Parts: sequence; C-alpha cells; structure tokens
Amino acid sequence: MFVKGNFLILLLYVDDMLVVGRDTKKIASLKKVLGKSFAMKDIGPAKQILGMHIVRDRTKEVLWLSQEKYVTKILERFNMSKEKPVGSTLATNYKLNARHCPKGEKDKTEMRKVSYALAVSSLMYAMIYTRPNIAFAVGMVSRYMSNPSREHRPAAKWILRYLKGTSKVCLRYGFGKPMLEGFTDSDMSGDVDSSRSTSRYVMTYAGGAVSWQSRLQKVVALSTTKEKYMVVIEAGKELICMTNFLKELGMKQETFLLHCDNESAIYLAKNATHHSQTKHIHRRYHCYKRRWMRKSLPL
Repeated sequence: MFVKGNFLILLLYVDDMLVVGRDTKKIASLKKVLGKSFAMKDIGPAKQILGMHIVRDRTKEVLWLSQEKYVTKILERFNMSKEKPVGSTLATNYKLNARHCPKGEKDKTEMRKVSYALAVSSLMYAMIYTRPNIAFAVGMVSRYMSNPSREHRPAAKWILRYLKGTSKVCLRYGFGKPMLEGFTDSDMSGDVDSSRSTSRYVMTYAGGAVSWQSRLQKVVALSTTKEKYMVVIEAGKELICMTNFLKELGMKQETFLLHCDNESAIYLAKNATHHSQTKHIHRRYHCYKRRWMRKSLPL
C-alpha cells in the first residue's frame, strides 16, 4: 500500500490495483503517470477484487463487501454445495485435540489423500477478508493442518456448511459514526492440548468491522480476570496502530472505545501498579498499557 498527499491511496497486489482518494483529478493524474511507465488497463470503478464483491451507494455513502461467489466456488470444489446448511460456526460437541492425530504411518498416509489443509486454507481466505464470524472456528481446525485425523474432518465440513447458509452475509460500512470501537472476548483454557485461552477481538469503524483476530494466548492464564486482561491489552495495541493509520490519512481520532465484559480485568487494566499476582504474564502485556489508557475512553 502506498499513501500520497491528501488522502490518495494506491493498493497494489501482484497485477491488481486500486486507487482511493477524495480528489478525482488527482486520481486521474496518478493513473496517467502510472500508465506512462506500466502497461495498464483502467476498468473503471472497482466492483470486484481478490474474490471480494464491492457494492456502493454513493447517495447514501454506504459500501458493502462480500465473497458470495468465492464461497459458492469453494463449496463446489469440495463437493459441499448440496449439503444441509447449519446455523452455528462450530458445533459444541467438537472438542478437537492432538490426541486424535494419527500416530501410525498408515493412517498418516491415508489422511494425506484428504484435502483437509486445502479446505482450511480456503476457509482462511474467506475469514481474512470478509468473514470475521468464522475466525474462532477456523483457528480451531487450522491447528491440525499438518497432521489431521478423521475426527478433525467433520469440523472443517461443518464450517463449510455454515458458509453455505450464510453466503450472502457481507461487511457493511457507512451506517455508524466515524469512530474506532473495539469488542473483546476470550474463552477460559479452551485449548485442550495446552490449556491456553483464545483471545478474540473485532474493531469497527463507521459501523463495519475493519480488523479482527482470534488467536491462542502466549501464556496460560490462571483466572478469567487475567485471560480477559490479556485480550484487552492486545486489542488496545491494535487500536493504537489503527489510530496512527487514521492520522496518516489526515483523519483525527483522539479517542477510541474498547469493550470488555469482565470488571476485574477492567480494574487491573486501569491500575498502574504492577501486581505480584500477575508476574506469570509476560511483560509484553504491560508495555502499551499506560500509552493506550491515555488515549481511550473509560472502560
């Protein structure tokens, strides 16, 4: 990505290019300059890029991003287009763990014939661009890509069935205030293999999700307070980065709002004193605390 002058952005991915800006004359000038150096074809306003479909309503200043065609494509690729849709990203009865992974060479050879890793990679692509709602489930199945088992396959298929029922779901922007807002969540020792919790957050701007993550925490949390505390700090660091990015675009963002559903974690984040009870938490979770607490609204 390249940023130039007064909010003129050039997004480049291999041979695909998007130019974003408020001044149409500057955009035309940039395309003219690039056209002298590279063989280019201007296909007009962006409608699709990298499997994402773009719909805009200029009168209402609203934009939608979806991957309906991509979802349909991967369902056909893995023979899931006729399967019955489900209403949840992952069934509660799926307790995936490494004990299910095949130990013998015969079982491993048999599982290599299954396109498990390819299916999970396809799910990751959808999750990264427009489907934050499957981030947690995709994170679960992706932990066993190198050595999947028969027990792991149904979980990946379940996510594909969920995508079939929600293929028209899209990201929508322009219906909210131009302000950064973060939402956090985590599960207590959800990973069976390591007893670590999974941190989850989503950041919104102008009513739509702009950043999200679902990832195992670096250390084992000994209480719900500490596991919630760790995800709040990680989310705060992400909000600081996004605030700086908005400043580069000339958009002032003095404060942001971060939500947490644990009062003890909120108190621990606000308290500047380093508690001896939290020494098992790596220092990385404290380095940004004072900085983002000055920038954020009260939790």
